[in-house]
Amino acid sequence: MAEIGGIGCGCRGVSGGNFFFHPVGGGFSLKTCFLQQRTRRNRNFFRNLSIAPSFKRGGRLITKWSSVAGNCPIYSMDAGEKSRSFVLVSSRHKKVPVYVMMPIDTFGIDSSGCPIIKRLKALTVSLKALKLAGVHGVAVEVWWGIVERFSPLEFKWSLYDELFRLVSEAGLKLHVALCFHSNMHLFRGKGGGVSLPLWIREIGDVNKDIYYRDKNGFSNNDYLTLGVDQLPLFGGRTAVQCYEDFMLSFSKNFEPYFGNLIEEISIGLGPSGELRYPAHPLGDGRWTFPGIGEFQCHDKYMMEDLMAVASREGKPQWGSRDLPNAGCYNSFPSEVPFFEEGHDSFLSDYGRFFLEWYSGKLICHADAILAKAADVLRRRQEEEKSSVMLVAKIGGIYWWYKTSSHPAELTAGYYNTALRDGYDPLASVLSRHGAALHIPCLDMADSETPEKYLCSPEGLLRQIHDVSKKRTIQVTGRNTSERFDVVRDGTKANTRELCAAEWGNCKIVYLFQNEREDL
Repeated sequence: MAEIGGIGCGCRGVSGGNFFFHPVGGGFSLKTCFLQQRTRRNRNFFRNLSIAPSFKRGGRLITKWSSVAGNCPIYSMDAGEKSRSFVLVSSRHKKVPVYVMMPIDTFGIDSSGCPIIKRLKALTVSLKALKLAGVHGVAVEVWWGIVERFSPLEFKWSLYDELFRLVSEAGLKLHVALCFHSNMHLFRGKGGGVSLPLWIREIGDVNKDIYYRDKNGFSNNDYLTLGVDQLPLFGGRTAVQCYEDFMLSFSKNFEPYFGNLIEEISIGLGPSGELRYPAHPLGDGRWTFPGIGEFQCHDKYMMEDLMAVASREGKPQWGSRDLPNAGCYNSFPSEVPFFEEGHDSFLSDYGRFFLEWYSGKLICHADAILAKAADVLRRRQEEEKSSVMLVAKIGGIYWWYKTSSHPAELTAGYYNTALRDGYDPLASVLSRHGAALHIPCLDMADSETPEKYLCSPEGLLRQIHDVSKKRTIQVTGRNTSERFDVVRDGTKANTRELCAAEWGNCKIVYLFQNEREDL
């Protein structure tokens, strides 16, 4: 599952895949189907390429690029021949650009502790191969833990200066993801990954409450808790001010690229860059699919805020108690009274109060950061007369979607139930700041998920589609898993067609992901 996004469900019997495109009529449809085993050769296609000798065919010079991981040749073209543009065209003639996600191991740390680009020559070749394949651009993660790694307000952009130059020289465009989280959990036991800035970690060693905590006191140090958004705990700065300073420095350093090389900028708003709580942590043994997850608000700053809000509501007792009967990470809804329809359930006065507060903190977090980001981009774009699309990501929490309470969404911070649209308030914030909404699950179908877990990725996408039309916001998205088209005995297996035309006035961008896992 992806670091740029989403919870890894584990509900399907594969761990790899990609998208393939087939011409249909006058345009393109996206058809996806599932492999039962990971195909290592194709999975490594993006990053394991080498140059083979050139040769001539039909009087035209062609360069052959051969994959180190397999025998799949890639042919480049003569300078006079135009590359085919890899852009989906819907029946309404709306072009849908395709971006390829950079591998999570693009960056490493050298012996001196400084970040580096790994396999630089192979990366250069791969970028050229993507351009020749007709890909529109690449999605690159810009890490807080790399740029402001050692000291507050000391931003070192040289690594990204070099990477962006390579992308520009390859003729590709950029979707930049500003990452204020860590992906160390993806490399647990292997070494590697990008942590939060070292000076943030030093503060966290002394005060673990700057991170999210569950009811058992277990902290998640992949992202700062929402409770410190407005508290000056970081050398006199609040967390939101730290994020703003990073965005300002990025804008100042790369403004010449805005609108030409850099077309989209997504703002990290939580774990894996998504606006949500880390309610479903995968990899440390606490959670496995399809558990409902746990509420993440037990650090002292969140609890102090809850008590203050409860007191203002005239119910101080609501701020001094644990959420009753909320289950544990791997509970099912039927086992947890809070997610059923009874006393002290999600439908009770206390249940509604808590969920309004819990989800409201997430919405305020998005509002504060997107306001800063929109202001930074607005100032730069007014000066340069260029346009960059601002993007905010949410998680694709689709299991238990067909229940009344939608418990997995509630623990993640989306107050979305059968009786309440929890995505409309989020879309309203995005609309106010001119941001697009980015969601995973574009490759998923209800028929591919376990029926007994009441999953509905299609239902979730329909709801997002309706909300986006109501709030007039653009939608971008990505595949949740790597996927391949396969033919078995002459018959395609598990095919699903996704057409851009289905989304009306929305824009969809597919991100191909390589060797991505989730929390």
